[in-house]
Amino acid sequence: MTTLQVSTNHREEILDLTGLVQDALLSLGAEEGVAVVSVPHCTCALYLNENESGLLQDTLELVRHLGRLQRWQHDRIDDNAAAHLAATVLGGTVLIPVRQGRLALGTWQRLLLLELDGPRRRSVTVALLAEKAG
Repeated sequence: MTTLQVSTNHREEILDLTGLVQDALLSLGAEEGVAVVSVPHCTCALYLNENESGLLQDTLELVRHLGRLQRWQHDRIDDNAAAHLAATVLGGTVLIPVRQGRLALGTWQRLLLLELDGPRRRSVTVALLAEKAG
């Protein structure tokens, strides 16, 4: 298992972590199994999708729209309830098959971190659940 550190620069933004996670798997000596990628934070999320600029903007707008639906109870404390709720809906852990040491993603799939309460320094944990030989 290894932990990566990434920094975000905006309150809401999306970072493509695919290359960083792939490099981490190579350093772990990954061959076959399942990559478990997780963020130990309550106001960011991980998801798989295409890294296309229009879709990234649409994703951010969707999250912003959900936050505007009403005044949330948690906002009395930190004024970041929408960030917590979006992270809850999307989740903080992604499982990705690993074949021959590579992330087995679809043609356009990328591993994306959605920052919802930045800018911040975020930890990303990468572990490999390996298949047992014979």
